Amino acid sequence: MHHQLVENLVSVWWIAAVAALAPILALITRRYVPDVVWLLAFGALIGPNLLGLAEQTQAVEFLRELGMGFLFLLAGFEVNTSDMRAKAGRRAAWTWLICAALGIGASFFLVHGQWQAAVAFGIASTSTALGTLLPILKDSGTMNTPLGKAVLVHGAYGELLPIVAMSLLLSTRGTGVSAALLVLFAVLAVLAIAVPARFFRRVPLLARALSQASNSTMQTMMRMTVLLLVTLMLVTAVFDLDVALGAFAAGILANAVLKAIKAEHASEVMHKVEVLGFSFLIPVFFVTSGMNINLSQVIAQWPLLLAFVGLIILVRGLPVFLREQFASQTSELGSVRERLALGFYAATGLPIIVAVTQIAGSSGILSEVAVSVMVTGGALTVLVFPAVAKLLGGKPASMAT
Repeated sequence: MHHQLVENLVSVWWIAAVAALAPILALITRRYVPDVVWLLAFGALIGPNLLGLAEQTQAVEFLRELGMGFLFLLAGFEVNTSDMRAKAGRRAAWTWLICAALGIGASFFLVHGQWQAAVAFGIASTSTALGTLLPILKDSGTMNTPLGKAVLVHGAYGELLPIVAMSLLLSTRGTGVSAALLVLFAVLAVLAIAVPARFFRRVPLLARALSQASNSTMQTMMRMTVLLLVTLMLVTAVFDLDVALGAFAAGILANAVLKAIKAEHASEVMHKVEVLGFSFLIPVFFVTSGMNINLSQVIAQWPLLLAFVGLIILVRGLPVFLREQFASQTSELGSVRERLALGFYAATGLPIIVAVTQIAGSSGILSEVAVSVMVTGGALTVLVFPAVAKLLGGKPASMAT
């Protein structure tokens, strides 16, 4: 027992050490190399494929899952459900469906007709790393601009629909059973937030007391948000769905309810989730993702790496750009450069790529080499595409002075 504890703590120490070093290097490089890329790079360095300083023990794996949960929880918090239902949101949803069809079709030839591998490649190549883009958008002052709002809408569907597609198409069960479980999950997710909300409306004194204690040592609102997160992650795990779906749904539902109670509660809880998540749990997710990368295999398969990155920009970035370009009368983006920037932001993918490769790799659909190549490709999109998008989008008006 003592040996196991030491082994876990050694691995966690190395992860915490590189997590502390990564933002320093990101600041030194003026954020042109984002924090998340440093986390992945250090993960590959300390992982079993290079220095072997850290291992993915059972405890580390659990922290990794919680980190993924907090990442998608934050992404869900940023989603405005009214924007998703609006015309721009419906257009973003249809755009993703077009991207998915193109991605799976192109991947079918890339993987020589293996349709399950083509589905994995196709879903991974059409995702948008909304959770990863949030700090980049905030740091650059783009969040509240028309470009930032367009990224949020496309990113919301670029997170949600790939997760649903993963659950339907990469499951070991039949598609019909998976669809039924998704519907059941949606019902349970709504009940998980609706029942307590209805109870607190009937007992307003308790609701006010909990609200007043939210900034005390009891942290009531934060604890309830974490309870909702763990509840929906548990439900998805029991149903053998991806836990990212539960976490993303928890963020959307919690944000909607907190805003209905008091708008300040939503921003307050989100800030606390950011502090808790980005200080430790989310870096654990990215570092352990890097630990799965085998750099020697990736270098040997560099043509596949370039092909995958090219596939991402062709089947995700280009359709988003063309959709906004040809819908220019209803698009809020005023220039071609902004629409190009949106395409590059939308093509930035990593967490979903990690999730897809984790499922496809464990079920034997993808080889270890393909998994390493795809995760490395996702890291390259995070390194390159937001930097290109920032150059294209220009400096926001709020930062121009």
